Amino acid sequence: MKAPKRYTITAALPYANGPLHIGHIAGVYIPADIYARYLRMQGRQVLFVCGSDEHGAAITMRARKEGVSPREIVDRYHEINRNAFEQFGISFDIYHRTSSELHHECAQEFFTHLHNQGVFTEKESEQYYDPEAGQFLADRYILGECPKCGHPEAYGDQCEKCGSTLSPTELINPRSAISGTRPELKKTSHWYLPMQLHEEWLRTWLNDGQLNDKPHHDPKEWKNHVLGQCRSWLDGGLQERAMTRDLDWGVKVPLQNAKGKVLYVWLDAPIGYISATRQWAADHQLDWKPWWQDEDTRLVHFLAKDNIVFHCIIFPIILKSHGAYILPHNVPANEFLNLEGKKISTSRNWAVWLHEYLEDFAGKRDELRYVLNSIAPENKDSEFTWKDFAERVNNELLAILGNFINRVVVLSHKYYGGVVPEAGSDESDYGIEENIRQCPVEVARLIEGYKFREAQQRVMNLARLGNKYLTETEPWKLQKTDPRKVQAILNNCLQITANLGVLLQPFLPDTAERICKMLNLEPEKTGRWSAAGSMHLLTTGHTIGAAELLFGRIENDVIDAQVAKLKTEDSVLHQESSTQPVHTPQLADISFDDFTKLDLRVGKVLEAAPVPKTDKLMQLLVDTGLDKRTIVSGIAHCFTAQDVIGREVCVVMNLAPRKIRGIESQGMVLMAENSEGVLTFVAPPANWPAGSVVR
Repeated sequence: MKAPKRYTITAALPYANGPLHIGHIAGVYIPADIYARYLRMQGRQVLFVCGSDEHGAAITMRARKEGVSPREIVDRYHEINRNAFEQFGISFDIYHRTSSELHHECAQEFFTHLHNQGVFTEKESEQYYDPEAGQFLADRYILGECPKCGHPEAYGDQCEKCGSTLSPTELINPRSAISGTRPELKKTSHWYLPMQLHEEWLRTWLNDGQLNDKPHHDPKEWKNHVLGQCRSWLDGGLQERAMTRDLDWGVKVPLQNAKGKVLYVWLDAPIGYISATRQWAADHQLDWKPWWQDEDTRLVHFLAKDNIVFHCIIFPIILKSHGAYILPHNVPANEFLNLEGKKISTSRNWAVWLHEYLEDFAGKRDELRYVLNSIAPENKDSEFTWKDFAERVNNELLAILGNFINRVVVLSHKYYGGVVPEAGSDESDYGIEENIRQCPVEVARLIEGYKFREAQQRVMNLARLGNKYLTETEPWKLQKTDPRKVQAILNNCLQITANLGVLLQPFLPDTAERICKMLNLEPEKTGRWSAAGSMHLLTTGHTIGAAELLFGRIENDVIDAQVAKLKTEDSVLHQESSTQPVHTPQLADISFDDFTKLDLRVGKVLEAAPVPKTDKLMQLLVDTGLDKRTIVSGIAHCFTAQDVIGREVCVVMNLAPRKIRGIESQGMVLMAENSEGVLTFVAPPANWPAGSVVR
């Protein structure tokens, strides 16, 4: 297949409501950066765009909690994340932001064009309204129990536990994220995208890659979980989706009768890729349109699995409805990265933050790139541990790659004064020349198939071969008896080293640069992928530079400190503007008579077990003094069954029974929750008899 003329590569726009963690980096930005760097080395035209997603309910919710404006939130985290990306070496061509004037203009133009073409339908509907806060509630302002899996903290648009797409009215026991009260339904008007009208062409496009008789991609290249999630949506039947929201922060809907309404974030944010392109083109006095409207451009979206349907269904519908835009060639979405046996949680500060890593491990950004790409969640969830990080750095980067290159350069200086010796045959059956010739071909195939873990491993295998070859041929023992053979061995090793300097550039750019500098190789000679695969990258008589250590050992005390830092219960998120806890606002007043209706009693937990296939639910058997009853409680993320058994607890006795995940819960255990989401029992003193009344 003919290579496209240009590549537009997008990396998911991170929300500007918090710093970046290693899950973001492993899942999205390292693979995208590897791909972009490789394509540039191939001489392809590449535009690699990203930026801050600065609208949506997540921003306004954080601003409300902190008591500041949304602008203060996005300005703060845009700078933190932009600086972190720059310091980490992610090679964006532009890092833009959706709060920019150009983006608002671009998004409004897009909406107006679609509106004028009759793409949207305007209709009145009932939506949740918080009378206490005096505003309609966007999807993310509504919390409740997921009707599919029972997760008690599902949002109005999606359950992040089971991944189901929801509408706010499907939630069980919905509550406002602003006031905590139950919202009421109230009429409002919005503009909807009738996605059900696009099912036929979407299914055809996803199944065989055809659109209007033009091939857009080979569907076999798409990951199974990406196609599976898209087809699941289609099989369930697409529904119309509101493209506007009742909010005061976002891109204003550019219509006369749309006061107080902004664009839905999943219409607004993907257009951020286009507005970033427009800004980049304006900065370089170029035309932006070929990067989005030319059929000879390949559009590739890098993102995590929770954004698949937005980039594979909603955004393609929007692009095709406009009429001028190409559709994505591939969406190589990754699964999630876990941390030390748990899911990464920003609210509980269970994360390794990129900006903190860069402070704690100055000069070691390639080490993190290597480890995260080695464990990248390409087709299933994976896990980062500090112990594994240290082992991979020490046993692979240091002991194999660094050790090999250091020994080769040191021996070359010892025997030849740093001058490359003549090539020759050492009669060893290691297949050095064939391996060097095949390596760039195989790595290229893997990268273009979005198999970045395997591609990096293939390059490291070349270093492993070199290390094995040098160790087993033992040129230091042959120097006195067979110096011609030593020349051949070290020439082979130097050619391996030079090829590593080329092949490592997409994966470990700092390391590759240092290798080339050690070998006195100019970027003009090593900056092209075609330079690799040669046994003549270093010519006889070329003088190399002095050896330097590429990697340092990660000691146990360094790792112990990181684990302790991660597990410190009172650690707070760095860069927070306030250290004061943020509490949920007071609920609406109730009468004394309302309070006296509650039957609160002391109970004792006799048995406890996690509810299967849930993160938070635990099934308890509680002795209430009156009976022994089953209660399902959302505490499993903070307590184990062993922590709970034998505890005295306060029980709401007369709460109407209801089924949770098929288990009838006959009451509620009272808990207190702090601003970090940590729970503790509201309990009487020890040894109070079960059945004692709580007043």
